[in-house]
Parts: sequence; C-alpha cells; structure tokens
Amino acid sequence: MDEHDATKGALLARFPLFAQLPAPRLDGLLAACPVRRLPAGVTVFEPDMPCTAFPLVLDGSIRVSKTSPTGREIVLYRVGPGEGCILSGGCLLGQTDYSARGATESEATLLAIPPAQFQDLMVHFPPFRRFVFDMYGARLAEVMEVVEEVAFRRLDTRLAQLLVQRGPVIHATHQALADELGSVRVIVSRLLRNFEERGWVRLERERITVLDLRGLAAFARQ
Repeated sequence: MDEHDATKGALLARFPLFAQLPAPRLDGLLAACPVRRLPAGVTVFEPDMPCTAFPLVLDGSIRVSKTSPTGREIVLYRVGPGEGCILSGGCLLGQTDYSARGATESEATLLAIPPAQFQDLMVHFPPFRRFVFDMYGARLAEVMEVVEEVAFRRLDTRLAQLLVQRGPVIHATHQALADELGSVRVIVSRLLRNFEERGWVRLERERITVLDLRGLAAFARQ
C-alpha cells in the first residue's frame, strides 16, 4: 500500500463522511492536503499566527489553550482523533489570525486542509459543512463549561474532579495541573497536600495516585 492509499484509509476510518465524496474528488483533495506527523510538545499554532490550514486529527491529540500576560494558562478544549480544530475553522472563515495556542499532547498525525479546499468543502459539500457546524456546537458547550468552572466553582472541587476523571494514576507535575486549571503551582500543591492528609491521594514525583475515589468524588460534587 502506497502513502496515498494509507492516508485515504486513515482519513475514511476517522472521518467516514469523506466516503460520500466521488473518488476523483477525494483523490484530488488528498493530493492538495499535506500530512503532518508531529512529536509531543510541538506548537501547531499560536496567537497572532495566520491560519494556513484546517487540521483534521488522524491520531494523537492537540491541546488548545489561552495564556494570560502573567503566564497563567487555561485549557479551552482538546482535539482528538476524528475531530477538527474549530479555532482554525473560525480563522479561515473570518480571515483572522489565531487568538490561542495549540500544541500536541502526544505524537500526532494531522491532515492539513488548505484554505481554498476548506472553503470549497464548506460551500459545495454539505456533509463537511454539517460536520464543522456540529463541531462548533459541541466545542461551544465545552468552552461554556470551562467558563462556568473558572467563574463559579472553587478550585479545590475542580482539582478533585480533575483527579477523579484522570485517575487512578495521574502522571503530571503540579505545574501541569495548575496550567490546566488556570491556577498557579503553589496553590495546587497546597491543595494536593491537603488531599493527601485526608487519605484521598498519594503524592510522588510527577505522579499522583487516587487512593479513595469515593471520598474524592463526593468532595468534587460539593
């Protein structure tokens, strides 16, 4: 199997909607779309950068985040296999630059749809247009949840919920958890030590083990 066929197979497996494109048109699209294979921790885009493509994630994950002038970061959403980046779509539709940062969380394979092909698919291929707008709805709901979490929920219950969701063993630094919660390391470390004193978790170097899932989950629901 050559690279073209491998890419087509991966695309159809992750994005079945493209099976509705006539074969010559799909082949033409693939010929225009470069495949990017990136290691973890690579910046895909950042604020004020022009958008040059609409990335479809075939494998891996991209974390989209916003950073304050003081360096505090908050995660807006993640883009996983079978998904596209709505921020990229918005930049292409509005002809604006990026306003947030996207970085790979793991090794990732992306199919980059250039602006001209993206606009053509939006206008002439309804399944793709529905896919993009459905994705906008889902991501908007996620971002609204982030806003609600940051604005109305206490940091300790948010941290407990994060540990419950990612446990029982979380491989992360205190700084990484603080970044994800939009806080600072010293406060997150203090809360984690309190959780450890309560017997809910065990703290080790770059690893947190949830010992009492029920107790931690009950606290998160407060």
